[in-house]
Amino acid sequence: MNGLVQYFKDARAELGRVTWPTREQILEGTQAVLVFVIALSVVVYLYDLIFDQFVKVVLP
Repeated sequence: MNGLVQYFKDARAELGRVTWPTREQILEGTQAVLVFVIALSVVVYLYDLIFDQFVKVVLP
C-alpha cells in the first residue's frame, strides 16, 4: 500500500514539471492535423475514383 501512495506522489510531482503547450500551440497543431487529414482524404477519394473507372473498363 505504501508503494501505491508513493507512486501517486511521484506522478503528481512529475506532472508539476511538465511544460504544457499554450492554447495557440494546441490550435496550430489541431489545424495542421485537420489540413493533413482533409488533404489525405481528397487523395484517397481521387484514387478511389480512378480505380473504380479502371475496374469498370477492365471488367465490364
